[in-house]
Amino acid sequence: MVKFGFFGKERFQRYRCKQCGKTFSYVPERPLDDLRVPMDKALQVLHLLVEGVGIRACERLTGINKKTVLAILEVAGRKCARLLDRKVRDVSVEFVQLDELWSFVNAKQINAKHPEHGDAYTFLAIDRKSKLIISHFVGKRDAFGAYSVMASLHKRIATHCQITTDGFAAYIPAVFSHFRSRVDFAQLIKQYGQPDWSLTERRYSPGKCIGARVGFRTGYPVEQEICTSHVERTNLSVRLFTRRFTRLTLGYSKKLANLKHAVVLFVAHFNFCRKHSAHGFTPAMEAGLTDHTWTIQELLSAS
Repeated sequence: MVKFGFFGKERFQRYRCKQCGKTFSYVPERPLDDLRVPMDKALQVLHLLVEGVGIRACERLTGINKKTVLAILEVAGRKCARLLDRKVRDVSVEFVQLDELWSFVNAKQINAKHPEHGDAYTFLAIDRKSKLIISHFVGKRDAFGAYSVMASLHKRIATHCQITTDGFAAYIPAVFSHFRSRVDFAQLIKQYGQPDWSLTERRYSPGKCIGARVGFRTGYPVEQEICTSHVERTNLSVRLFTRRFTRLTLGYSKKLANLKHAVVLFVAHFNFCRKHSAHGFTPAMEAGLTDHTWTIQELLSAS
């Protein structure tokens, strides 16, 4: 091969093969793949996104076009998905809690005209002690969603544990299919009264919780440890730090793919970069997956 000029504004060396005549360039590995956005600007965008700032607000604050902001989100989402799949493995847990978080894509379910539009639920499985989000899944609240999050959870935990979910019936065959009797499984089934539709604050909320009952499904769950309060508190963090989950605004997702990228970015940042007030460490540190608090740049480069 022989040198054959330069490529791009960075003037990367270009070469040509003397036998076949093909040309190619040596381009150093880029944390943002093919995006030619300055790294400091991309990090600024991601910092804003994980703090609950919307796409158009990022455009106004950084001066970067909204299409480029979405492209940065997509690249970061793909990298965070690979990072979580590689790093969150063989987790030692004692109590796992699962819950689903509602949002919607493009339109409310009644007006949805495409299979990907309408209701979109984010399934979260967390470790009660470390607050680590072990597994997540974005999709419909159906059997496929329950099976998907349980399949992900099954390959990530290494110890016998107790699993607690809400009363969603699809969890029962999903847990049995992936774990058989290797876990203690219980459901906390809350009972609600009829909502008062005359009160505006009840419009997007269920009625008042008037009681709860426990369903013992497999194994020998410890009754005192059957609760979903910790994962429901994590749901609040998702709504607080991800603009797409804020109710009654225009920040909702227009595409399902962008919602998935936003959720996986939140999960990676929550696990590795954000110190939890419960113990003063990041969930990944508390779970023994890392020994320090990561930066967003580390999230991009570690994958």
